[in-house]
Amino acid sequence: MPLRINHNIAAMNSHRNLMKNTEVQNKNLERLSSGLKINRG
Repeated sequence: MPLRINHNIAAMNSHRNLMKNTEVQNKNLERLSSGLKINRG
């Protein structure tokens, strides 16, 4: 019996982008909290 794996590519891409944006947001929040200036958005 062959193993069949279905992937929801749109959901995987959305999740990857969400994780990336969350990481950037956390970094920017840490900079703001420490008083460092954010030069780029």
